[in-house]
Amino acid sequence: MSELRGAESETAAQRLENQIITEWSKTGSPAMDLLLKRGRDALEVEDTDAALEHFRALTDHAPDFAEGWHGLALAFFEKERLGESMDALEHVLALNPDHFGALRGVAAIHEQVGHEVLAYRAYERVLELRPHDEDVENALTRLERKVKGVSL
Repeated sequence: MSELRGAESETAAQRLENQIITEWSKTGSPAMDLLLKRGRDALEVEDTDAALEHFRALTDHAPDFAEGWHGLALAFFEKERLGESMDALEHVLALNPDHFGALRGVAAIHEQVGHEVLAYRAYERVLELRPHDEDVENALTRLERKVKGVSL
């Protein structure tokens, strides 16, 4: 994670992020790997019901595997079930406090429900962990006036 924090370019950050996600995605179990793959594949083709089934099975059988909870959070978010998505994201962050994807999800949900200060803080944390994220930088700019006001 420290290498990602110190990345000097967006390309370097993306390469390191991909390596981190690959490491986070290792369950140590072929059966759990298959559930993760099937859940991610279902999300990719927008079959959120199937994704929910796979990720629920994964979190039932491997409750200490953060990526299973992250996938479940993404599926709930796609179904606009924000409370359940936030609950799953809290599981991710309890298991992996540096999970920038989960923090980004927390920020997006807070922003969507009008909790601008909480969204801003979560986006700031994402940028600390994962620099060079243009979408997060734009979100911070968008929220800054609402959160910090206008300086005179």
